Amino acid sequence: MTLVPGAQRPDTTGHYGEFGGRFVPETLFQALIDLEREYKAMADDADFQEELTALLTQYVGRPTPLYFARRLSETAGNGMRLYLKREDLCHTGAHKINNTLGQALLAKRLGKPRVIAETGAGQHGVATATACALLGLECEVFMGVEDIERQKPNVLRMQLLGAKVTPVTSGTSTLKDATNEALRDWMARVDDTHYIIGSVVGPHPFPMIVRDFQSVIGREARAQILEAEGRLPDALIACVGGGSNSLGLFHPFYDDADVKFFGVEAEGEGLHTGKHAVAIGDASSQPGVFHGSRSFVLQTDDGQIVPAHSISAGLDYPGVGPEHSFYARTGRARYMPVTDERALIGVKETCVQEGIIPALETAHALYYAVHELPKQLPPDSVVILCFSGRGDKDVQTYQRCFQK
Repeated sequence: MTLVPGAQRPDTTGHYGEFGGRFVPETLFQALIDLEREYKAMADDADFQEELTALLTQYVGRPTPLYFARRLSETAGNGMRLYLKREDLCHTGAHKINNTLGQALLAKRLGKPRVIAETGAGQHGVATATACALLGLECEVFMGVEDIERQKPNVLRMQLLGAKVTPVTSGTSTLKDATNEALRDWMARVDDTHYIIGSVVGPHPFPMIVRDFQSVIGREARAQILEAEGRLPDALIACVGGGSNSLGLFHPFYDDADVKFFGVEAEGEGLHTGKHAVAIGDASSQPGVFHGSRSFVLQTDDGQIVPAHSISAGLDYPGVGPEHSFYARTGRARYMPVTDERALIGVKETCVQEGIIPALETAHALYYAVHELPKQLPPDSVVILCFSGRGDKDVQTYQRCFQK
């Protein structure tokens, strides 16, 4: 896990500027300190790195291809050359496995035989169940009943892999509430349980750990685009829920000031309706403490969390990670909204023009890259999009939407 320039963030207190930190009950504080200490030791452990690299290569299928999407590039126009970093070709069908394998190895190192996770779209749950099956760890995944209904294929996959899927009925019964239940469980069983958080959210050191494990995406993409084009890209683009696939792509390019970053949030049914998951670009989003760290959060004037909405279960989250909040505050990245309706256009175009069925999450970035990004970049720009996951899990939603 070779760290790149700029990787000093977060600071020693777990902050990215004003964002981040540890806002947790005393029960969890020592566990987080222990986790940070063990993680830092692991980062310098050649045996650990060798084991993880071997698994990523032989089990996950890395490096994933950087694919030139010729027909989507033609649709975009302006001479754009759009490359897709194909995380959908990872074992389990998404980028999530990069993080879960690393954290499952970490759990074994910590001597914790039980692993828990939260999931919305189900891909993180599947990846966690996969890593636990491989390494012989007990696994329980918390999932909102709304998402269980939307993501039945992934629920079955988790169960086939030996995981216990625990339905969550509180609140909106989606990702936010599944995370709440997972945190409660971890507080009760912190001595024998490791919580594999699925995105760059939560108390320090989780955002840093997840970002580092996902940075393999950007490190590979950097080498691949230099080979393909002989230069760095003009822009990077990825969907943003909590934000792990996007930070995985962005982070290794942080100090390359000429490479622009674009994060695409889920606008749901439109900002004007209030039914969306735009955690950075909406007026109701302000910095606040949520799930153990300070970041931009959808909230009321008195600090109550506003329910998020998206057709995509993986983007249906009322906050964003602290490092993304830092990027937004400092202007290092721009965050743009895409509606459910436009994401479905991204699905159709990618299916019929490239022969690839994208996940709904990825489709938000695909739409923006093809229809909006060419207006904001010079002619003949080179763009890399993180193709974060395949669409198997969303086919029931596609059937419903496209048969209307």
